[in-house]
Amino acid sequence: MYEFAVTPAVTQLRRQGVIITEITPGSLGEELELRPGDRIVKVNGRTVRDYLDFRFQTAGETELSLRVKKANGETLEIEFDREEGEDFGLGFEQIVPRQCANECLFCFCKGNPEDARPSLFVRDEDIRLSFLYGNYTTLSSITEDEMNRVIEQRLSPQYVSVHATDLKTRAYLLGVDEKRADISGKIERLLAAGIEIHAQVVLCPEINDGPVLEKTLRDLASHYPKVVSTAIVPVALTRYNTDERLTRVTPEFCRRTIREVERLQKEFRRTLGVTFAFLGDEIYIRAGAEIPSRRHYGNYPQIEDGVGMIRSFVNSFEKLLKKRPADKRAEAVGIARKFFADARTHPAASVPAEPAVRRNPARGERRAAELNGTILTGEMFAPTLGEQIARFNEVHGSRLRVVAVRNEYFGGDVSVAGLLSGSDLMRVRDEVEGDFVMIPPSVIKSDEPVLIDGMQFAELEHAYPVPIIAEDLVEFLSRTI
Repeated sequence: MYEFAVTPAVTQLRRQGVIITEITPGSLGEELELRPGDRIVKVNGRTVRDYLDFRFQTAGETELSLRVKKANGETLEIEFDREEGEDFGLGFEQIVPRQCANECLFCFCKGNPEDARPSLFVRDEDIRLSFLYGNYTTLSSITEDEMNRVIEQRLSPQYVSVHATDLKTRAYLLGVDEKRADISGKIERLLAAGIEIHAQVVLCPEINDGPVLEKTLRDLASHYPKVVSTAIVPVALTRYNTDERLTRVTPEFCRRTIREVERLQKEFRRTLGVTFAFLGDEIYIRAGAEIPSRRHYGNYPQIEDGVGMIRSFVNSFEKLLKKRPADKRAEAVGIARKFFADARTHPAASVPAEPAVRRNPARGERRAAELNGTILTGEMFAPTLGEQIARFNEVHGSRLRVVAVRNEYFGGDVSVAGLLSGSDLMRVRDEVEGDFVMIPPSVIKSDEPVLIDGMQFAELEHAYPVPIIAEDLVEFLSRTI
């Protein structure tokens, strides 16, 4: 999930326009004498709400009129022509997220420690973030204006948390009345307009599993290929979740779910030609079951939701193990990025120009045989990673070891690498061997060098006796071969 900077939405909703934050030297924006801090209010008479509006309203237009409010309060009307396809060279402020109005039983925000990063308490429900970054929305409170915007601007695909198509069950899970919970008409309208949907089911034992889950998957599959895929991920309860209506996920529950869903997957592959309904990796791991093959996942439509990450990583590592020094010029840049990265990005999304943390603070490049270090990861992924690192050591003579870090910050069922906190990583300092330590880059905020519990990355670096490398593992290892 994309984690945005926290800005109080109530102070931003009524503000017109979008603020320019940067201008490329020599660009059209500089030629028009636009400056950082200027606010573009209208394009050709149409109101601009954010940078998506600006890009949509200027796309393909060669004769343009901008209403600009300068930082000093002056308002200007700028009329000009531009070459077809000419870029403005403008960077804009990030989108202020629309807030969720549901009271979902399983909302992860309810399981946060009090000292978690402020942004983790923001419950977003924003069709723009869904389009840009793959954030899920429930559509339960989407306005008519937002519906029209999705359709007009072709904000496709949309990622929708359905959870259950049984209306009573869905209303119960979202904590809203059945009228608000009913999104069947909205989904049909979006699909009729050609908007693709990826659906999600957060599986809560004894609530939306069993027959309710089967109905949900069949209902969604009836809309294939407009509903492209459905992810089924287990509810994750921290030690702060105290709602007695929620039941923890057990290995037996996972094994039963796999049996039930596999039957439907076989049917979907026969009737639709695709798996369609995908179980999250955690379900297989908790069940002690084998991760499905590459073919099972197709083009990995739900990988950012923890579906197929392990298979993708293992396959990427297989390629790495086959790599020989002569292949150096074919650097394997980014082949396992999806495992460690949190955010789904879209071509229209703006991203920081530079990472908040230098990803490889260790000095100099190393050869594989010279590698002697420790790799920290979450408990869920540690067994798989340990197997692959052992193979790498055997092939290249390196001395790498994997340490599983228990998540005591959240506790409960949380065992994924991306939610490890600074305090969790501090706790295993004495288990580190070698001359460097690697941590998943996803534990560090994308635009600020801070960990999930608010600890500064510099503080963690200072506390460790060896350099910390926060970098994609396969990229790092690939450069050593």
